[in-house]
Formats: sequence, C-alpha cells, structure tokens
Amino acid sequence: MATPSIDRTKVCYIMLRAREFDAQEGVVEPDYGSNATDDGVVQVLEVYEDDPTFEELRDAIDGLNWDEQCALVALTWVGRGDHDAEDWDDALALAEQQHTEHTAAYLIGIPLLSDYIEGGLAAFGMSCEDVELDRL
Repeated sequence: MATPSIDRTKVCYIMLRAREFDAQEGVVEPDYGSNATDDGVVQVLEVYEDDPTFEELRDAIDGLNWDEQCALVALTWVGRGDHDAEDWDDALALAEQQHTEHTAAYLIGIPLLSDYIEGGLAAFGMSCEDVELDRL
C-alpha cells in the first residue's frame, strides 16, 4: 500500500494550527477594550481582523511545495472518508489533477480540517504523538 510522502512534522504543524483555528468563534465584541487578564484572555478564541492563527495556518499551507500540497489535500480526503488508505494513489492523482493556487483557502474552508488530517494520518497508522510538539 502506498503512503503519503509528506513530512509528518509539517502535517502535524498544520493540523495543530487548524485545530486552533477551528476552536475560534465569531467576534462578540468588535472594539475589545477591557483588560485581557481580567477577562481570562477570552478574545484569543475570537477571530479578529489580521488574525495570527489564520495567517499562520495559511502561511504553513502556502509554504508547502506543489507535491506536499497535493498530498495534504489527499490526506484530508482520506481522513474525511472520501477515499480509503488503499486508494491513496487515486486520491493523490485526483488532488494533483484538481490542484489550484488556492489550496490554503480550500483547506481552511473545510470545517473540522484538523480532525480530517488526524484521521488521514491514522488511516496509515501514523499520528502526531511522537512528533516533538515543542518544536512546532
């Protein structure tokens, strides 16, 4: 069975950034002016303009080369159940065929992206458990 040939450290970094992004909510108070410490820093969970979580996720995906972007899309599809791990070559070929310059926008627009990436890794017997998270 063929397996993804993308650096797992990169995939895990993107998965973690996607998990942080998925956890965010819409802005409740647009002109946030209170003391963050007193409020338990809850504004971190809200998406404001120039959101660093979004930017980090987008930049990480945009920073992948063409092959890596295709592999990440195919891995996401496997995790979402669109393809089985045994059909990796087909999923990858389809991702390559449908590749555009908007890969980051496509992936970030998928609700639960981090769960799908995690599921894709699991389908191949991989995880992020042994990746040095302090380096991410």
